[in-house]
Amino acid sequence: MENHFEVVIVGSGPAGLSAAGRAAELDLSHVLLESTSHLANTIQRYQKGKHVMAEPGFLPLRSSLPFDAGSREDILAAWQQNAETLSINVDWQADVVSISGQRGDFTLQTRAGKTIRAANVVLAIGLQGNPRKLGVPGEDQPFVQYQLDDPDEYQNESIMVVGAGDSAIENALALSRNNQVSLINRRDEFARAKEGNLKLLEDAIERGRIKVFFNSSLRQIETLTNGDHLAQVTLTTGEGEVQVPVDRIIARLGAIPPRDFVESCGINFPNDAVNAVPELTHQYESNVPGLYVIGALAGYPLIKQAMNQGYEVIEHILGHDIKPVDNDLLAEKFSGLPFDLDVEQTLELIQNNVLCFGPVNSLRFRELILESEMHTPAEGDVIFSRNDYTNSFYSVVEGSVEVVIDEATGKRVRIGEGHFFGEMGLISGRRRNATVYAGRHCVLVETPRRTMLRLLASADEVRRRIDQVFILRAIHSQFAPNSSLEDLSDLVNSAELRQYAPGEVLFAEGESGDELHLVRRGSLTVSRYLHGREVVLSYVPAGKYVGEMGLLGNTRRTASVRAVVPTETVVMKSGPFLALLDRDPQLKEQVQLQLQARLRANASMEASEEGGELLSFLMRQGLGEATDVLLIDESLCVRCDNCETACASTHGGTSRLNREAGPSYASIHVPTSCRHCEHPHCMKDCPPDAISRNASGEVVIADNCIGCGNCESNCPYGVIQMAQVGGSQPGLWSRVLFGAEHKKIKDKDAPKRAVKCDMCTSLKGGPACVRACPTGAAVRISPEQFIELVQEN
Repeated sequence: MENHFEVVIVGSGPAGLSAAGRAAELDLSHVLLESTSHLANTIQRYQKGKHVMAEPGFLPLRSSLPFDAGSREDILAAWQQNAETLSINVDWQADVVSISGQRGDFTLQTRAGKTIRAANVVLAIGLQGNPRKLGVPGEDQPFVQYQLDDPDEYQNESIMVVGAGDSAIENALALSRNNQVSLINRRDEFARAKEGNLKLLEDAIERGRIKVFFNSSLRQIETLTNGDHLAQVTLTTGEGEVQVPVDRIIARLGAIPPRDFVESCGINFPNDAVNAVPELTHQYESNVPGLYVIGALAGYPLIKQAMNQGYEVIEHILGHDIKPVDNDLLAEKFSGLPFDLDVEQTLELIQNNVLCFGPVNSLRFRELILESEMHTPAEGDVIFSRNDYTNSFYSVVEGSVEVVIDEATGKRVRIGEGHFFGEMGLISGRRRNATVYAGRHCVLVETPRRTMLRLLASADEVRRRIDQVFILRAIHSQFAPNSSLEDLSDLVNSAELRQYAPGEVLFAEGESGDELHLVRRGSLTVSRYLHGREVVLSYVPAGKYVGEMGLLGNTRRTASVRAVVPTETVVMKSGPFLALLDRDPQLKEQVQLQLQARLRANASMEASEEGGELLSFLMRQGLGEATDVLLIDESLCVRCDNCETACASTHGGTSRLNREAGPSYASIHVPTSCRHCEHPHCMKDCPPDAISRNASGEVVIADNCIGCGNCESNCPYGVIQMAQVGGSQPGLWSRVLFGAEHKKIKDKDAPKRAVKCDMCTSLKGGPACVRACPTGAAVRISPEQFIELVQEN
């Protein structure tokens, strides 16, 4: 019958084209409906000369068409040639406006009025026709665009690129050849970008070709009627508001599924989230029998994965028993689990059992598991210890774990099947706040921080579920470990999360107080105006709370609280919190004691304005985001430089500190040396993932450093340098302090790599710089320890 096919494929992107190629190869009755006059419209719209990567690298390609990393033009030419060789049946300018029916009897209508009948339909329409808008005034001005075709079309312009994915990075890189380019990222790292793009971006930043604004978002776009530029963009950044003049804005914020059309075909979505993708089986079939969805619309936009899906969906339609291309990799990962299940059954078991993974699209979930590790620890094994500086995320698939919530008494709480733990270290960047032991028959998924951040950035429902549990656990562990979850329900339900930029005021001295803030991430300072000057009284790190004074008797705030670094707090309302105190006399006494201690500390600082000014100075030097900082008491320092000499001798001849450099206040000097930040800036966009934090807290650079210099560029404190590493003989200080233990002297022919203070983590006795100081002037100390010393003195 004319216009009746065994399979109709809608959309000729990588997924649809691969499906059509496999259908043609098998001589299956088919037609590929393409709304334009050429194949792969999404790839056609890539910027000219774009280098397309063949990711994910660990997966093989399964398709009747070729695909290797290369230029846009070469890939399109290869696909066109192979489409002709395979005799793929393409119907051009066939814009489908409706699909109805089910397996064996589908009817498709095109905008031109053509009717096509099919036994099966494969929907591979992608998302690029529905770009996500900026969502600010001025988003539709003629100088704002959501696509870049030819970067060489623009010369000598000030161009702002908005986005944190590969498209945004690639556009910025291409435009930077002939223009002044800024790149806006609303988060603090490019978690979703490919490693190759990250390396190119960091090279461009280092060369001054691109300026990146992290933790920034657009607030307003104003058209300029005179001057050298067309518009001015107001950015909300981590440092406050910034105005940036521009001639053009290119927003690459991803795309939104064409939900109205997809739902009109009868396909269900799991929720109302704007980035939700259709519910599908592992064979890509929707809830409508015979109607399949593949490619970006299915939640996986990578070209290789989309092409694999296109090949596989035709095999599924024909009833062939074909395993996904990642099946063997997953089978190996699951081989040690106590389940007598195949790969698909194991994936289903994990996703069904772990509550926070429920909303994740099955294809995204496969990728997450591929990047995670499976563990089957014996009962009593330590998963991680209190004060460890690890930050991976754990999910309990079966069995349970026990969390020690009171080290003194050994009291434990049980986290059972389906729940997760480790979210506090993941989010706050601080030490683990409890020791966790494996229970009986324990099966765990350990997911790396970067993978989780990528998931949280793209799955709002997952973030919401983790936030809910975080609030409950934070309140329970911090305030009411002996209270039941029912007793906490009113307080938890009324609590909310708030974000603050550096310097932003949470509440000001003299305001009425009706909220308590528990710091989830970042840090705060408490200050008062004394004799016309603002004096810092105390420092509040992640895991601590502030604001209790305003709730317990004082209706007005007695001090101001502001964020030191980007900070997030759990905000609790006075009514439910005071009700909890009334029900729990022990908790009320504990909070009152904390209040009295804070009042005494504040009174001590008020009596010594110099101490408060010293704290203010140190916060400006990064103490607020540090976990360990090197300070030198200049009243004791004799300028012998033993600290630098010892550091160089124990680190291959290159000192990781500069004693003379750095600012001073009164007698306290902050030399140029690593702060080992809570959320290390240097970890952002390290292509080989060479930078990590040890369990004991030190931020270190591994031997697989490739010397790209990204970390050196990202560090705001100038404590990373590129130096030659390698050699053989120990120096004098290394032998004096550590005996046979030493680092090799550098080899002049060795390649340059990134080096920084590692706290002499591999050597006994602690940092060489501190041990070599003859007068005790040098000390490495945490912010909390230093503030305690200031308050005591």
